[in-house]
Amino acid sequence: MRAQLLVAFGGPENLRLVDVPAPALKPGHVLIRVAASSVNPVDLRIRAGSPIGPDGPDLPAVLGCDVAGTVEAVGEGVEIFAPGDAVYGCAGGVKGQGGALAELMLADARLLAPKPSRLSMGEAAALPLVSITAWDGLDRAGVGPGDQVLVHGGTGGVGHLAVQLAKARGAWVSATVSSAEAADVVLGLGADAAINRREEEPATYVKRLTAGRGFDVVFDTVGGPNLDLSFAVAGPNGRVIATRAHSTHDLSPLHDKSLSLHVVFMLLPMLLNEGRERHGRILKELATLVEGGHVRPLLDPARFDLSRASDAHRYLESGKAVGKVVVEMA
Repeated sequence: MRAQLLVAFGGPENLRLVDVPAPALKPGHVLIRVAASSVNPVDLRIRAGSPIGPDGPDLPAVLGCDVAGTVEAVGEGVEIFAPGDAVYGCAGGVKGQGGALAELMLADARLLAPKPSRLSMGEAAALPLVSITAWDGLDRAGVGPGDQVLVHGGTGGVGHLAVQLAKARGAWVSATVSSAEAADVVLGLGADAAINRREEEPATYVKRLTAGRGFDVVFDTVGGPNLDLSFAVAGPNGRVIATRAHSTHDLSPLHDKSLSLHVVFMLLPMLLNEGRERHGRILKELATLVEGGHVRPLLDPARFDLSRASDAHRYLESGKAVGKVVVEMA
């Protein structure tokens, strides 16, 4: 089969399109004929060899966490899927598990769910990692009806799902963006307010949107200094969700306002082989929201096929992407 093989940690040029043996079927797993994958920031960090946890694969390796495709064969003990089923999930591309940048992928059936019928394969491939991350964060922060939620990076991968899922829970949602065009996008996704971070100071929008009290929940998808900003704009007893926390911070604002911090690393169930069933359940519930028109993926218009996976990595790294960058097999 054809696959994009990472031959050395570093830049996108280390991804090579080659022929490799198809993975062997094993119990509890399914073999997927891959239709599409998507590129996430964690894929870039894994490719670069960044020390972000025990998730780097042994080289040479096939990357790609997200997958959408058709079940080709099922292993012993798998009863929830059959050959021909359309599925999606975040099911590989980390240590010990081959990824989706290949024509065939071996995946733990517990990590998968039936693909939403109203989505194309490319659209479905854009959802798993970012939607599970957003879902986990909102769950851990206990987001519910009436909460005032601020999402930093509202048109990003995790951000655009956090906006929609928070709205589905009955929250009042604001999102930061970097342009008037991006503001229109997040409002179209259901946000109640858009904040152009280049034009409005935090103190100004906190006063405008919360009467100066601060937000009940702040979902930070940016990290670094922006996490300190998230502490600053959270209100008393607020909850801060972070997806990028490999940095050093002054935690005194958490003490002063009795804040709670919830760090989400959604790859952990794959790495530890613990709680994988929950990811499958989240994707089933997400599919219901998609079918009901409550959630939709935001895809960047740039298109890439398997032969151009390295270009997809470069494009995401450029910072030009709005929404998710998808790689389709054809």
